[in-house]
Amino acid sequence: MDGLVEFRTGDGAVVAVEAVEERSGSRLVSRGDGTVQAARTFEGALDGVRAAAESALRVFRDGSLRPDGVEIEFGVKLAAETGAFIAKGTAEGHLVVKLTWSPSKPEAAASDAASAPGAGAAS
Repeated sequence: MDGLVEFRTGDGAVVAVEAVEERSGSRLVSRGDGTVQAARTFEGALDGVRAAAESALRVFRDGSLRPDGVEIEFGVKLAAETGAFIAKGTAEGHLVVKLTWSPSKPEAAASDAASAPGAGAAS
């Protein structure tokens, strides 16, 4: 592991994550143990990813597909200066979307059973 970036949460807890090498010309100075203090809070670093998730949910929920459930998976990398960003899985950004629909309502199955031969006949 190259080093760690420490993010503070809003309530003061420390979240340490594996350092991501940033491509800018400047380099952050770390403590002797290789740990760098992040410029943002943990929540602040994730703001952009949260906004991206909200936007993606809106697209899939409000479209013509109307799924019963939407799952979105982001690969997220955290960097000391830039905060969080969607990680590159291969040549593109990493995003997995799973849409689910529930089976047809039980009412349809009940009406099918009632119309079956022998249904409702008294013996």
